[in-house]
Amino acid sequence: MDWDKLRIFHAVADAGSLTHAGDTLHLSQSAVSRQIRALEESLNTTLFHRHARGLILTEQGELLFDATKSMLKRLDAAAARIRDSEEEVFGELKVTTTTGFGTLWLAPRLHKLYEMYPDLKIDLMLEERVLDLPMREADVAIRMKEPSQADLIRKKLMSVRMRLYASQDYLDSHKPIDSLSDMPNHRLICQSPNSFQVSAGSTLVQHLLTFEPQSLLTVNNYFGALQAILANVGVGVLPDYLTEDFPNLIRVLPDVESGEVPVFLAYPEELRQSKRVSAFRDFVQDEIFAHRRRMRVLAEET
Repeated sequence: MDWDKLRIFHAVADAGSLTHAGDTLHLSQSAVSRQIRALEESLNTTLFHRHARGLILTEQGELLFDATKSMLKRLDAAAARIRDSEEEVFGELKVTTTTGFGTLWLAPRLHKLYEMYPDLKIDLMLEERVLDLPMREADVAIRMKEPSQADLIRKKLMSVRMRLYASQDYLDSHKPIDSLSDMPNHRLICQSPNSFQVSAGSTLVQHLLTFEPQSLLTVNNYFGALQAILANVGVGVLPDYLTEDFPNLIRVLPDVESGEVPVFLAYPEELRQSKRVSAFRDFVQDEIFAHRRRMRVLAEET
């Protein structure tokens, strides 16, 4: 099949309009229409249903659109590798991680990476959905479990645990909490049972609920839970990587915690030589090593 025709087809399918696709491609509507008709004739099929409000893909059109999307992602991957300089770090790097880790740990540290590589452009995608790295939905992922996708380079960065925290103001103005039997005197703040979360955190929350806390505030991410805890709303479940950056958090019931949650960094095998990926990987590893050292010092001081 002619690549120019496929490129034009993809633009039309993506825009849902000959006119909008033409504007994107800097072609006239009639030129775009001729190319689509020629492609349909070469395939002996209809790719679009035409109606007054635009174009809708037929079943055959959907199949071809899936193929062109895959092709473009592969081309993007190839272009990214070609653009990577042997000596410099520049260009776009698509990073995905969870909302909690990305908002509360990663984003506040990125200024250090930009100081080293000012020409780097990071597209930070924070969501619980696991993006498809081999299909180039992202270049690098940091996840709270080992990735299961094939053809990925993966490295364990650290382990975290979910623990109970409160603010000092909250503890000063409420009844003591010396054991889990005191939970009926306190409001529990945790992730919503219906939101995506690591199984270790969910297991800890279910255990805490058996002690019948006074009331409950559920939030669908740890950023919201953290804000509620700092605002003296109650006692909450948070990952332990927050304690360095938020010294106002006071750990409650030190013997209560979740099992270990592994944190992995992963990227496609085809980006093994990418200078952008290497720079980001090394930066995250260095930050985590420094974080661990500081936490050990804090533990020794207390």
